[in-house]
Amino acid sequence: MSLVVVIGGTRSGKSARAEALAAASGLSVTYVATGAVIDGEMRERVARHRARRPARWATVEPDADPLAVAATIARDGGCALVDGIGGWLATAQHHGTDLAACVAAARELSTRGGRVIVVAEHAGAGVTPMDALTRAWVDAVGEVTQALVARAEVAELVVAGRVVPLAAGAPAGGDRPLVGTSEGDEVRPVAPTSGAGGGPPDDALADLRVHGDAALAPGLADHAVNVLDGGPPGWLRAALRTALETAVDRYPDERDACAALAARHGRTPGEVVPTNGAAEALWLLGPALAPRHAAVVHPAFTETEAGLRAHGIPVTRVLRDPDAGFALHPSAVPADADLVVVGNPASPSGTLDPAAALLALRAPGRTVVVDEAFLDLVPGEPGSLAAEPLPDVIVVRSLTKSLALAGVRAGYALAAPALAQRLRDVRPPWSVNALALAALRAAAERPDALADAARRAEAEREDLVARLADAVPGLRTWPSVTNFVLVEMPDGPGAVARLRADGIAVRHAASFPGLHAGHVRLTARDPQANARLVAALAAAVPAGVR
Repeated sequence: MSLVVVIGGTRSGKSARAEALAAASGLSVTYVATGAVIDGEMRERVARHRARRPARWATVEPDADPLAVAATIARDGGCALVDGIGGWLATAQHHGTDLAACVAAARELSTRGGRVIVVAEHAGAGVTPMDALTRAWVDAVGEVTQALVARAEVAELVVAGRVVPLAAGAPAGGDRPLVGTSEGDEVRPVAPTSGAGGGPPDDALADLRVHGDAALAPGLADHAVNVLDGGPPGWLRAALRTALETAVDRYPDERDACAALAARHGRTPGEVVPTNGAAEALWLLGPALAPRHAAVVHPAFTETEAGLRAHGIPVTRVLRDPDAGFALHPSAVPADADLVVVGNPASPSGTLDPAAALLALRAPGRTVVVDEAFLDLVPGEPGSLAAEPLPDVIVVRSLTKSLALAGVRAGYALAAPALAQRLRDVRPPWSVNALALAALRAAAERPDALADAARRAEAEREDLVARLADAVPGLRTWPSVTNFVLVEMPDGPGAVARLRADGIAVRHAASFPGLHAGHVRLTARDPQANARLVAALAAAVPAGVR
């Protein structure tokens, strides 16, 4: 559902940049070629160009308007890469096409359903050409490019292989935050269109605010929310009842909870910041740290980026590659990012990164935030940095998943005293209620119970994975250490709808940056519930299209 325009001069690297963005879209890519082959040397160039593109990409050479072809591809849910505007207009001139019609086509382009990436020449940067034909071409390139950028979600200028984000969607002078993407070892900064009041676009923010609970409805079996089934355990319910009877008639006092959490992680109470769920801790990052340039590793919990963007923080997305097992590549983070946020384990892939990879994100002048909200679902909590008293690392934790406590909002951050104080300075007063504080203290004093929950999550996930392999062979999955599994299928929305008709809710994952409509997250439950889910999924995904 987006238009991306990549502008650059001859040999600037604009085509390679556009190809990298297409590869990162996660969609099936069709290369829409516009250049005419007029001699042997041009034929060799085209062959080299084709050879560097992934073999799975399709290539089309439309006779007429390539933007119309691209729009059709996007409406079918694919990614169309149009390379490029200059070749199209030159060919149109050669055939006597009215260039005004090309400009009109650019102004009317609709990309709903997928993504269109357009490569455009940065023409006319020098003196006005001497001949009328070239002047007409330059004029048309400029008008078409301006028309496309006015409709684009993302616009970039490539200069000598370096990317300069442009403010897309409005005339110069608009005030909006920047967002970006990255994949592999190359940084991909991009800029979204502005929503009302100069902020990020309404639809982009809406995607970041989609969560699994939105898929639920009365009567549906819940495989969408990644909270352990059955509600809080008995010992935790008892602690909550005691707090309800003894602590709700006065303002919350977090000292006992901080002491218990500090003891659990080998920290000091001054390094513990209770928060209204992990989400609040992540939303505090913008005002507390005021970063100049934040990098968020995706796909991941999207409230992190939503919170940064809401505070006007420029954000670069660093995309994990599904074909590389969603592994973390620290070198993909922009060197100038002074804040990096990464989930470990990541959602929705369930990927666990080793501590060494996380520590490699550290750099002078940079704060690293590790969201460990799912790590207590992993036996032994491997790779955790919670007990590491590092001056530049913040660890965010939550009780939501393992203790089925979503409604109480019990989370916390662990950080060196100076960083912890900066979080407290911008935290609303009494933001963590007495029940949440009681839960934090009780859980910190029951590490055995947390270990039991992790073993249960592991067993339920392994059961689901085994059933999927047996009953839905060929379904693409990724290794997960959590209680959920990410799967990919040709028709994700259709499968989700068919499962819903069968009384089962799952999490459609297209709202996660870096994923697409074919991705679905499945939360594991007990064997009986898993069996029902897998049987319904096998019926919803025909064997011939897996």
